[in-house]
Amino acid sequence: MSSKRRARAVVRPRQVAMYLAKVLTPRSYPEIGRKFGGRDHSTVIHAVRLIEELRTRDADMDGDVRSLLRQLES
Repeated sequence: MSSKRRARAVVRPRQVAMYLAKVLTPRSYPEIGRKFGGRDHSTVIHAVRLIEELRTRDADMDGDVRSLLRQLES
């Protein structure tokens, strides 16, 4: 997750992980960015906004994120 790779197969899961980190923890955007390989806070903000948008447009994405949230919160 902290890889510098930009391949779609790596980027989307990393964005979801950043979203989950923001939703499930009290950590700030800069703190989350540091945990993901020293990424800038603006990258984390972009990831959170993107996943929020995708959840509204893509039922599969929303279901996947809901499932992850349930698993992580239990």
